[in-house]
Amino acid sequence: MKFSEQWLRSWVNPALNSEQLAHLLTMAGLEVEENDPAAPEFTQVFVAEVLSVTKHENADKLNVCSVNVGEAEPLQIVCGAPNVVPGIRVPCARVGAALPGDFSIKKAKVRGVESFGMLCSGDELGMPSDVDGLMILPGDAPVGMPIREYLQLDDRLLTLKLTPNRTDCLSIKGIAREVAALTGAVLHPVEIKAAVPACDDVIAVALNAGAACPRYAGRVIKNVNQAAVTPDWMKQRLERSGLRSISAIVDVTNYVLLELGQPMHAFDADKLQGGIQARFAQQGEKITLLNEKELTLDADMLVIADAAQPLALAGIMGGLASSVVTGTRNIFLESAFFAPSTIAGRSRRVGFSSDSSHRFERGIDFANVVNALERATQLILDICGGEAGPVTEAQADLPARPAVALRVSRVAKVLGIQLSADEILALLARLALPTSLAGDVITVMPPSFRFDIEIEEDLIEEIARLFGYDNIPVAPSVSRQVMLPQRGDRREKAALKSILVARDYFEAISYAFVEEKWEVDFLGNTSPIKLLNPIASQMSVMRSGLFGGLISALQGNQKRKQERVRLFELARVFNSTAADAQPEKIAGLAWGCRSAEQWGEAKQHVDFYDVKADVEALLAPRKADFRRVDHPALHPGRAAEILLNGIVVGVIGELHPKWVQSYDLGTAPVLFELDVEELVSVEKLTAKPVSKLQVVRRDLALLANESLSVATLQAAFAKLENPLLIASEVFDVYRGKGVPEGKKSLAFKMLMQDTHKTLTDEEVDAVVADIIRAAEANGATLRV
Repeated sequence: MKFSEQWLRSWVNPALNSEQLAHLLTMAGLEVEENDPAAPEFTQVFVAEVLSVTKHENADKLNVCSVNVGEAEPLQIVCGAPNVVPGIRVPCARVGAALPGDFSIKKAKVRGVESFGMLCSGDELGMPSDVDGLMILPGDAPVGMPIREYLQLDDRLLTLKLTPNRTDCLSIKGIAREVAALTGAVLHPVEIKAAVPACDDVIAVALNAGAACPRYAGRVIKNVNQAAVTPDWMKQRLERSGLRSISAIVDVTNYVLLELGQPMHAFDADKLQGGIQARFAQQGEKITLLNEKELTLDADMLVIADAAQPLALAGIMGGLASSVVTGTRNIFLESAFFAPSTIAGRSRRVGFSSDSSHRFERGIDFANVVNALERATQLILDICGGEAGPVTEAQADLPARPAVALRVSRVAKVLGIQLSADEILALLARLALPTSLAGDVITVMPPSFRFDIEIEEDLIEEIARLFGYDNIPVAPSVSRQVMLPQRGDRREKAALKSILVARDYFEAISYAFVEEKWEVDFLGNTSPIKLLNPIASQMSVMRSGLFGGLISALQGNQKRKQERVRLFELARVFNSTAADAQPEKIAGLAWGCRSAEQWGEAKQHVDFYDVKADVEALLAPRKADFRRVDHPALHPGRAAEILLNGIVVGVIGELHPKWVQSYDLGTAPVLFELDVEELVSVEKLTAKPVSKLQVVRRDLALLANESLSVATLQAAFAKLENPLLIASEVFDVYRGKGVPEGKKSLAFKMLMQDTHKTLTDEEVDAVVADIIRAAEANGATLRV
């Protein structure tokens, strides 16, 4: 909600400056997001009248002007603006003026002619406009008055970042009501008088949508002057609230929207056929809106219609067929209340929102409908003339506003401050909330404009806001602190993040709503969980894996010329069929150089084994097995599933070349994804004696088929369960002379040890013999 501070102060004027007012609103829960000047600083600029204009004798595009600035003698000013003519009133910067952009006005000679100032455009004063040339002021602008004073440029523009529950503050009236409650300043609302009917024309109103539209009011205004000019004061307030002036009637409806918070609409009465009704659309019914967008309506969309067709998409936008245009003489002015649940989500469905829908879907004051209609009527009659007919109103069951009970003792318990019942009643009275006291319980009747007051905690929040969060003392904790026991078989998820951060990864956070294409490309998931009401077309399904978000983050980094990217994310994924439908996963991505650029190491691209080391660090002290796998996201032959104790806990691999090309990544990143539950569950540490005896090493060269993996052999050696064999590691792989085609030579380092005695040759030979038999059982032989 953006508004002019001067407009607000016409309603309530506390003894606070702009900064203090902004701080007060923020601390009361109405965050002031921006507090900007209405115009940049400048000095010595006055309203001036151009008396005469003559061509410059030495320049075709320059004029010499005689300008009245309110002094005894006019000034001579050389001007090149195309729209300068005698009789207009414009801003004039006199000699000594300081303009935006550190520009000073001095006495000068322009092509031999002296100039004593400058006639200004809006751009030169820091107020951009569509006018090509000088800023033209109204003919009654007082000559000699400082332009800042005349245009009220010392105003401030405040923008509130309101939470969805505070729709009552989406108007000057609502904000002024809050400021008056917070400061005790006197509230000066505008005086609204009911228009005396000057004609008998009426249009019947019917409610055919039940609770979706429980109140609708309207009136005919005949013989309006659609060509009337919107007053400057109204234009100024609209523009400073972020709305441009369109036409007098539309400007009035927008003005009442901002002033009272009531969205309104004007129909061309001569285009209506029969009475007005609020009803739900018929399936497939069409309407063309004011933005010239044609819509095919669904049966749950509320419309305002006449006997022939829909006239407006209720609460969102009017229709083009019944719009007020040049030549319109008679209008039907609408003011209504639509149920928030009926409007919510419809704007997103049709692809656009409006100021009206923003308010209706949060809930407006249903008691203000006729009052706002009278205010708009008053303004239209003052600006456009015309004859107002009687108000036609239809009303059904309005939203119930049940009383809320507030316990005085509960206030003390929640806020930590002792307030008496009288003090609480005084605070609530500042909000104009009707109250009654019975014992310890205060009964409050929420007003029609406060949809956010429903339970006791809502009232406690109001008391805290009015009392002042800054005034609530911070009491030191008196609770006894006890160190909680920590389980030895689990570790915190933060520990997983710390491991990856220590290995040069950065944490990424991405949306759980993803593009459906990601699910198909990276997970082969053709039936993801679809959202009924997605916030954007590219966020239409729930993710069942984390690869998509990491690859999207990689693309963002590449666009910003990052040459080395390490990212990880720990988050939930969503499966429709799994027993655990929302498991937590941790995934990582590495792309670019293995190490940061430096003089001592040549550039090498990160590969599978670099990321495999990161995964093993996550799993430590447990040892994982890696087994080749086919995965829709990963390169065939460069991908593996990760196993702990024979159970698959994740996957690792290089991105498939087709996705590297499709997503324009240049080179392939390496990715991994693991189940968090398996990582936080760890084996309890047990103490083992450190042997004082030497380790015995034997090197074995085994001849094996190319298809036989090292992991298969190591698994076979582990199955021996020989306590003397403490490690088996490959230290060389050889192919070439002396090794048959299709074979490879694997050199293993076998480490053996007994913690109690020195091993004999016979014991070592027995272990080696077992190892060789295990190798032969898997197709490998001792190389001789």
